[in-house]
Amino acid sequence: MPTTTNTTLSSINSGYVDLLAAPEPSWLASIRKQAFLHYQSLPSEVSPLYSKYSDVNKIRPESIHLTGQPTRPRSAVLSKDLSDRLKEVEQETGILQIGPEINNVFVRDSVAKQGVILSSMNDALASYGDLIRSHMDSNQPNYLEDKFLALEGSAFQSGIFIYIPRNVLLEEPIRIITSLAEDGTSLISRNVIVAETGSKATVVQEIYAPGSSGRDDVQQGYFELVETHVNPNAHLELVTLQAMGHDTVNVSNRKAFVERDAKMSWYIGMFGSLLSRYKTDSIMKGPGASSEDVEIVFGIGNQSFDVTSNLLHRAPHTRGRVLVKSVLKDTSKSLFKGMIKIEKEGKGTESYLAGHAILLDRGAKSDAIPGLEIETNEVKATHSASVAQMDENQIYYLSTRGLSREGAKREIVAGFLEPLSRKMGPTIRAWINYLIDNKWQGKQLMLRTDEAMEQILEVEKSRYRETQDLFEKHYKYR
Repeated sequence: MPTTTNTTLSSINSGYVDLLAAPEPSWLASIRKQAFLHYQSLPSEVSPLYSKYSDVNKIRPESIHLTGQPTRPRSAVLSKDLSDRLKEVEQETGILQIGPEINNVFVRDSVAKQGVILSSMNDALASYGDLIRSHMDSNQPNYLEDKFLALEGSAFQSGIFIYIPRNVLLEEPIRIITSLAEDGTSLISRNVIVAETGSKATVVQEIYAPGSSGRDDVQQGYFELVETHVNPNAHLELVTLQAMGHDTVNVSNRKAFVERDAKMSWYIGMFGSLLSRYKTDSIMKGPGASSEDVEIVFGIGNQSFDVTSNLLHRAPHTRGRVLVKSVLKDTSKSLFKGMIKIEKEGKGTESYLAGHAILLDRGAKSDAIPGLEIETNEVKATHSASVAQMDENQIYYLSTRGLSREGAKREIVAGFLEPLSRKMGPTIRAWINYLIDNKWQGKQLMLRTDEAMEQILEVEKSRYRETQDLFEKHYKYR
């Protein structure tokens, strides 16, 4: 558990930020300092419209302990579960991170020969500082948008840098396994992914946290800024599976900068933590750019999920899709917020934004606040939202066919999510269904290649692929 040498989120100050910035180039230290000024001045919820819906008060800054930057690498003692995960991915290309430490980096020879870079942010700044700076300078986040974005931009203790060179097509995914440390400390990360012109890659991110073991003075949190720079004609997929302990908090700000004829695909499954607060901005900068954001939320107990997805169209003939589906049991909650913004140069844009929720119990709750902001004509844009209780007639019908009440609920949920999960491909569908099954049964949330996983994967690989665009029929002209 945390020692007295740690600081807490409530007591973080400019001296702590200076300590983190000490070994870094001056240009990054300047970014940190400016972002920290905004962090100090901003409220937890910048928009008063969202304040009454927010559960950000579930974050207890005085109980979130942070370490300083490690002076030298340390060998973390891996739990059996993480050791098993390490064995499963060590033949692939990926990273294992425990707390702020990058414990293992695996790059297959065939991948390394193509010039792919996979490293800690500290190492990348030393070796590829100019490359990182050029992308950060051309795509600077606005730290006034969100207090936690400013925190992640100023006080990140660690980070991962991934670089896919020009015209490199990776068939196998890059795996990132991040777990918070067993000592109860929290983590702030800044991860940067660059897909050069004509490249194609998939990055799969798994996020775990052991939790605080019931201690009132400790709350583990993972705060993360993810920046993706998708250059012309590139296609980048980022799959995130969040399976943290149920007494933790997870705040993630995600920025995609998508250039001409490039595509960014976000696939997110949120299952763990007491509070998950994800904000995804897909910024279509070049003509023909496109982005899709597909998210699945499954909440039980008193979990709370705060999901924001914004589509920002800054160039003509761009295309955006967002679809978020939430399944909520007990007294869990979800809040979906989203905005389609089409700027004056965005003629010929097509954009769709939707959030749908199904409530399995009377105590569950979901709210949706979608919006449109259109500054030009000759575009197609629409949004939709729905919240519904589980249909008792459907449960009764399935019960008469031999299913238990819980089994009937499970089948209805599978049908609710199935059109969405088809967008993700068989392997990702198998991972998501495996985590849903484990959560439904009260088992630990961690991916494993066990018999249950093999069975699910076999089923998913045998199913048909979606051939019709899920979003195609939802436009209306404005």
